[in-house]
Amino acid sequence: MKKKKHNDNESAETMPQENTAPVQETAETQWENATEADPAAVAPQPENPSLSPQEQLEQELAETKEKLLYLQADYQNYRKRTVRELADARKLGITTTLDPFLRVFDFLNMADTAAHQSDNIEAIRQGITMIIGEYRKAFDDLGVSPVESVGKPFDPTWQEAVAQEASETIPEGSVIREWSPAYRMGETWLRAAKVVVSTGAPAAEEQKADQ
Repeated sequence: MKKKKHNDNESAETMPQENTAPVQETAETQWENATEADPAAVAPQPENPSLSPQEQLEQELAETKEKLLYLQADYQNYRKRTVRELADARKLGITTTLDPFLRVFDFLNMADTAAHQSDNIEAIRQGITMIIGEYRKAFDDLGVSPVESVGKPFDPTWQEAVAQEASETIPEGSVIREWSPAYRMGETWLRAAKVVVSTGAPAAEEQKADQ
């Protein structure tokens, strides 16, 4: 019985071919190979290899203390500068506020001198009217304005009731008159008004008693 000969070409085609292309390493593979070859190569290196761990900690502590001293010095300088700036701003605010009232004080002194040198009541009245006008001008320069209360409903947010009276013309709960007006500067209330509040029309018994 004759054996069948195999064709070399046929065998070469049917046998599986080996992949002879080089395998490209991934980043993970490179990391594993590096750690297996030399673990110290990928370990974090100290900043100064000549120092022991304790010496490195002491050096870091000294540097941190030095930075802290600089920060404390900067903060102290900031505090001193802030206090100085606030003092300058307060002084400027007082100066700006007093300027218009110094003019009023000049007129007040002139009126006082005139009152001592003259018995002319009308001239004294005119002087007082002029001083009040200067005060109002000073308030306008500072943005301060009085707020009228008479005839308006009582509002405890900016009014203080000091008394109550009956009134035939002012309805109950409204202001009859002011003892002192309220003042505001923009949206800020400087002083509440002191007012007398109406209790409404007097009762019949009170009217008979008055008669």
